[in-house]
Amino acid sequence: MDHGRGPWSPGKTIKQHAAMNVDTWEMVVVHKMFRREFALLPGLVCDVTDGDRDRAKLVGDHLAALLRGLHHHHTGEDELLWPKLLDRVSTLDTELVQRMEGQHEAVSGLIERIDALLPRWQLDADRELASELAVLLSDVSHRLNEHLDDEERHVLPLVSVFITEAEWKALGDHGKSGMDKGAAGFVMLGMILEDATPTEKVRFLGLLPPPVRLFHKLIGTGIHRRAKERLHRVAA
Repeated sequence: MDHGRGPWSPGKTIKQHAAMNVDTWEMVVVHKMFRREFALLPGLVCDVTDGDRDRAKLVGDHLAALLRGLHHHHTGEDELLWPKLLDRVSTLDTELVQRMEGQHEAVSGLIERIDALLPRWQLDADRELASELAVLLSDVSHRLNEHLDDEERHVLPLVSVFITEAEWKALGDHGKSGMDKGAAGFVMLGMILEDATPTEKVRFLGLLPPPVRLFHKLIGTGIHRRAKERLHRVAA
């Protein structure tokens, strides 16, 4: 193992680094959101009445926002996480690396097909296109769950030991930079916090600038609630 490259401190042993473990809890919170929302997407698409363009626009915009968020999430890992782990963990399982990269590529390939299909479906809300889109989304959900399970079981423990606090913060900052601004950003933040525990909610909000926390409390929660009601046809 090469302790001398990058910000990895050559003066510390693995045990000393382990005693300063990075806490990766916030990535698990984000993963919960991706698991839940992508599992719901096939049903949302199939629920759109044939020809209902307004409804297709609403569901399609929600789908597009999730795809952008997932792509940004994976880009951050590819650029800021994997190179450092490969550099520092000499015992990193080659099969694991190949499997994780293959999972990213498989999901990316499906997203490309969805990106090509989505505008056509939003244009005319065709039932056959909806069925095709739902099949692709079901595949994404399945593959994404497999990938996130592997990541949490095999990768995050390595991140905890071999990635510094500053590097982990840089990955988090990259994630925040990809969030939409304005109302759409509060909708995404609300989705992230939906399945978080009370402690996780407090900690996650603590990662955000004070003005964002204030606006989330004053108007953000309402924006998210109303968007969820429209999306899932919940009576106000």
